[in-house]
Amino acid sequence: MDSSTVSVGEFEFQCGETIDDLELAYETYGDFTGDNAVLVCHALTGSAHVASRGRFEEGDQAYAWWDCYGSSGPASENPETGEPYGPDFPPVTVADWTEAQRRVLDELGVPALHAVVGGSVGGMNVLEWAKRHPDHVEKIIPIAAAGRLDPQCLALDSIARRAITTDENWQGGYYYGGSASDESGTSSDVSDGGSHPDQGLALARQIGHVMYFSKASMDRRFGRRAATREAERAFPTDPAGRFFPYRDVESYLDYNASKFVERFDANSYLYLTRAMDNYDLASGFESDADALAAFDGSALVMSFTGDWHFTSEQSEALADALRAGDTPVAHHVVDSDYGHDAFLVEPDNVGPPLADFLEVGLSGSAISDTEEVPDDSSDFAPVHTSLFSC
Repeated sequence: MDSSTVSVGEFEFQCGETIDDLELAYETYGDFTGDNAVLVCHALTGSAHVASRGRFEEGDQAYAWWDCYGSSGPASENPETGEPYGPDFPPVTVADWTEAQRRVLDELGVPALHAVVGGSVGGMNVLEWAKRHPDHVEKIIPIAAAGRLDPQCLALDSIARRAITTDENWQGGYYYGGSASDESGTSSDVSDGGSHPDQGLALARQIGHVMYFSKASMDRRFGRRAATREAERAFPTDPAGRFFPYRDVESYLDYNASKFVERFDANSYLYLTRAMDNYDLASGFESDADALAAFDGSALVMSFTGDWHFTSEQSEALADALRAGDTPVAHHVVDSDYGHDAFLVEPDNVGPPLADFLEVGLSGSAISDTEEVPDDSSDFAPVHTSLFSC
């Protein structure tokens, strides 16, 4: 394993703005060439660290993704001012991620890829590779992803962003206290002068976290239980609230939100969710099928029955778009009531079909295309998700 950052020099974003020196964090595993290189695109708040070494906690596969940041972003120093970019960093899109990744691969001497794989918004990144560089990748594996977010997800993401921008400590995005951070963007690494919009970011994360569970998984894990006596409220409550129980589900959300603000930058959260919300696979084309028509490799689409962020129906629509271009494709539906995060916390359901596809493709493998996606609405919770610098 090798962790590093690379400068790709001047970079023009899709919005037309440029920065003089774009740096990207990445990790490599093993020896790779154009014949065997697999690019893994992380999800919304993940990092370049795809595999944990000695830090895996049972039931928390996602933990591995949270060890390594470093790409240029709002918390990075603007060389023109010596201060963090903040909201002056250019708006970022999924297309920008893809082009930046292409530049990194050029620096590493990798002309083409055996496969690109990613979950959630990382799956959108995968689709953009097939759309923008169809001749540079042999296999694509979008997991728990879709060609675009639905209106309910857009609505919830907008509320999460408003939780940040209405925090009085957000200060229009200029909350770093006048001392530049390094490029990790974590709260502990940015300036310790001034206050950060931690309350707003915590609320935004809680909204997102609820989106990653299904109703069934939340009921199974928390029910209506009161939290233990040792649990302390992380947010103020009204006087009458002291009469009622502080519930286990509240305590869980408060704890995870508190941990999140220790490692993540609020401006980066705004940028990342905007990129996800803006993504539309069909942009610039007549349809999703038209956007993917030039891709002549093969595809494995994976979805989870309990995911109401990106549903199995949306994954089947992606598979249909690929089939329309005669792309060999299988849609592997995993029966799981966990929710959207199932692709992270249930690796035994993801690893075997993914490894099979990478090794032998669709022909001769145990993967079969799903003829029918479950259409019983009772199988799904009410109808959302979850790279750029964090």
